[in-house]
Amino acid sequence: MQNFIEKYLKGDKVIWTIIILLSLYSIIMAYSSSSNLAFRIAGGNVAPYVIKHTLIIIIGVVLIIYLQFFPYKYFSRLSQIGIFVSIVLLFVTLLFGVSKGNASRWIMGFQPSDFAKLVLILYVSRVLTNKQDEIKDFKKGLVPILWPVIIICGLILPADFSTAAILLIVCFTMMFIGGAKLKHLVSIVGAAFVGFLFLILINMAFPGFLPRVDTWENRMMSYGSGNKQENYQAEMAKRAVANGFLFGKGPGKGHVKNDLYSAQSDFIFASSIEEFGSIIGGIGLLILYMILFFRAIRIMNKVESKFASHLVFGLSFMLIFQSFINMGVGVNLLPVTGQPLPLISMGGTSILFTCVSLGIILNVSSTVYNESIDV
Repeated sequence: MQNFIEKYLKGDKVIWTIIILLSLYSIIMAYSSSSNLAFRIAGGNVAPYVIKHTLIIIIGVVLIIYLQFFPYKYFSRLSQIGIFVSIVLLFVTLLFGVSKGNASRWIMGFQPSDFAKLVLILYVSRVLTNKQDEIKDFKKGLVPILWPVIIICGLILPADFSTAAILLIVCFTMMFIGGAKLKHLVSIVGAAFVGFLFLILINMAFPGFLPRVDTWENRMMSYGSGNKQENYQAEMAKRAVANGFLFGKGPGKGHVKNDLYSAQSDFIFASSIEEFGSIIGGIGLLILYMILFFRAIRIMNKVESKFASHLVFGLSFMLIFQSFINMGVGVNLLPVTGQPLPLISMGGTSILFTCVSLGIILNVSSTVYNESIDV
């Protein structure tokens, strides 16, 4: 066993421990929280969903192991091609993708936004490194970074506002840490906010012209109104949290999941608290994600390569930010966004690209730490 760990589980062993814990926990939650989905689609049989989720987790872990042996410097070059591939994929998805709630997010069973998030962080890390001496100059330093950020976030926006917003915030945080002037970034954010308000005004003048804007407005208005009928999902999530209290009802014994449409994805944090309690299913998960982020920051500060440093921060910040959004929705601190909980929520491309991100972080960590890692 020791030989296997030394050979295949390289890099930060604390991060590896968190990955294994979250993966095992996700399989338990997949079995427990997919009852509603199974009842609606598979006559109550949860086995196909648990088996599929377990296989995806296994494939994801294999990806992590493989990526540890792939020199991370090549990701910099691959991002140059990947950025154009992601733009094409997002454009094709916007025109011909499978729709859900007036949003085209999938094409051939694949969600290109997950690929685009990873590629954009890789590309921003590359350009930040190459433009380090010019980053404070708006035209020479920021514009080469901004154009792919604006295009990709703009293509994601019509189908998935929350993903576009999160990705924009992550990229702007990377630019700020990379040395960009705050006044430049604030000006761009201000322009983006004005553009968002403009879309709202257009939709108010021509109702139904922009269906997704209707969805954004309805979610924000229903969240702000506190109306229990309009906020049915959020109300069920609050009930799950209340039922779980400190120690939970026990694995598989939660009831609210049967009334939650997305108990296995968007609201899996609420299901986790109901069954395992606020201490393990709530605070416990939060602590694991925080440890993961702090370990990534430690790697970022120790690695000599500027590209690797930007990359580790961007990928880890994306994961922790996304997890906070999902948790906020699960306890009704935020309106419904549709963001999965990394490594826990059921999903195909989301889990796989989360594993790719973790594989890259571990790849960088293996160049920083020796096999006997300092905990």
